[in-house]
Amino acid sequence: MSDAEIEEQQQLHARLHTLESEHRDLDDVIERLADGTPFDQLQLQRLKKRKLVLKDEITLVRSRILPDIIA
Repeated sequence: MSDAEIEEQQQLHARLHTLESEHRDLDDVIERLADGTPFDQLQLQRLKKRKLVLKDEITLVRSRILPDIIA
């Protein structure tokens, strides 16, 4: 593995960590919003949509880190 490939892998791992952290944070915020009696439904929908986008990005980054190996 070349230095460029190693650096790319490190960047992907750092990006994955950032995305997973934001995903967990959004999960906490969504849970707290839903627990409160009065809450903004539109804001909740936006947060859930952002969480889904993050999940897709996480899946993409993971697939770049661990590419499928055709046997």
